[in-house]
Amino acid sequence: FSLLTVLLFSSSYWLTVPRYDTIIKTFKETVTSQIFRSFGFNIGGFINVVTGLFLFLIFINLSGLIPYVFSTTRHLAVSLSLGLPLWLSLIISAIFFNPRSVVAGLLPMGAPAPLNPFLVIIETVRILVRPITLSVRLTANMRAGHIVLTLIGNYLTARFFISSIFSILLLISIQVLYTIFEFGISLIQAYIFCLLITLYSDEHPH
Repeated sequence: FSLLTVLLFSSSYWLTVPRYDTIIKTFKETVTSQIFRSFGFNIGGFINVVTGLFLFLIFINLSGLIPYVFSTTRHLAVSLSLGLPLWLSLIISAIFFNPRSVVAGLLPMGAPAPLNPFLVIIETVRILVRPITLSVRLTANMRAGHIVLTLIGNYLTARFFISSIFSILLLISIQVLYTIFEFGISLIQAYIFCLLITLYSDEHPH
């Protein structure tokens, strides 16, 4: 998917500018503007990887709102398999690039000497927990939204023939509005997932 993203986004591969170029540039500029706020632009190819991940998550999250289509991001294993390799690649790249900077980053500047061992342990645990919190956030938000949509739909179906017209119209309005809300959640969660990945790149030595 990242290779496909490179071919789609790189205008040097095209003799003429494709018609979908404006749509693609919107996504690329969104991710690029976020990455250039951090130090991720110093990592070669990081923009294309995160942009590909951003489009992939949007596609998967929105496809889960189609009836009878199961969103794979509801599985913790899927979201963990997306977040863990990127987090681990940043850690491994930082260790090979400048191991001293990685070790020095575990201890805040100006910390009292007696607290140094505890601060190193706390900072290490904080870094190790990142892929879990990153994946759980995406999975929990997507699963919670789908559960609410299912509950509203089941209640609407059960009450369709025995409730008043006002109640039915109210339930349909709630279902439609919450579906629109879920569209926004799908886009926001994809953005937050990629945003946190770029924020993690701030600690990469540059």
